[in-house]
Amino acid sequence: MELGKLGVWYFFDGMTSSAAVEAAQRIESLGYSALWIPETAGRNPMVLASYLLANTSTLNVATGIANIYHREPGVTVAAQQSLAEQSGNRFLLGIGVSHKPFVEGVRGLTYRPPVATMSQYLDQMAAAPYQAVPPDEVPPTVIAALGPKMLGLARDKCAGAHPYFVSPDHTAMAREILGPDKLLCVEQKVVMETEPSAARALARPAATLYMGLPNYRNNWLRMGMEAADIEGAGSDRFIDATFAWGTAEQIKARIEAHFDAGADHVCIQPVNPNGEFGDLHFETLQALAE
Repeated sequence: MELGKLGVWYFFDGMTSSAAVEAAQRIESLGYSALWIPETAGRNPMVLASYLLANTSTLNVATGIANIYHREPGVTVAAQQSLAEQSGNRFLLGIGVSHKPFVEGVRGLTYRPPVATMSQYLDQMAAAPYQAVPPDEVPPTVIAALGPKMLGLARDKCAGAHPYFVSPDHTAMAREILGPDKLLCVEQKVVMETEPSAARALARPAATLYMGLPNYRNNWLRMGMEAADIEGAGSDRFIDATFAWGTAEQIKARIEAHFDAGADHVCIQPVNPNGEFGDLHFETLQALAE
């Protein structure tokens, strides 16, 4: 697939499906190459991807990420193959092991060792039959990967990795593990605000959801943060490392730092300065697309 360099990552659960289509069409018109959609406890991302792909013409749609605990491997393969064939190879499957509080606390399922569980899942996907008309290209799969072991699995068993909530330093580490030939698709949160205290104040609510999740905490500690940096609302050091804020040019420089570190694709997640969930901040997307 022609993934391109710059995409958008966004939750659409706060808007109607028709509004999501309008947003996707506008993102496409701005020249972004891909739209990444997550899975939590809202819409089925495969269903939403089908609707978005059917109502766009050039935009790639990627799951970032689909939770492997929500569907067995053969069902995932069937969705992936169907969406790729329907859209002319514009679907990118991103899957991940999610987090124990979501899997056990929200879904009531048993969370298993992440790397071994993902490895088995990828093997089962590879062995799953698919007997409908296939797409004319093998559809790519990337996995949510932060630590060295999961990044090694991305290198060995699929097309690449989709690290989320990371810095350019992490991107450099990920590229070293992945090697030169695997996809590295990095998410970057952005805040279009030049005043430092205001930018950090806007960023902190967007970080709060993730700060208690062990997979993210372990990665930030691995990358040199202290425990105090990721307590409470997060230190300025933590916010500045994981968010890009400032002018459009300053944010573009952070995006370019990911490319310099080895990213193939960066998907930006704009923080709405009005604090409105479900209201995609197109002023940010317009400024960064120029």
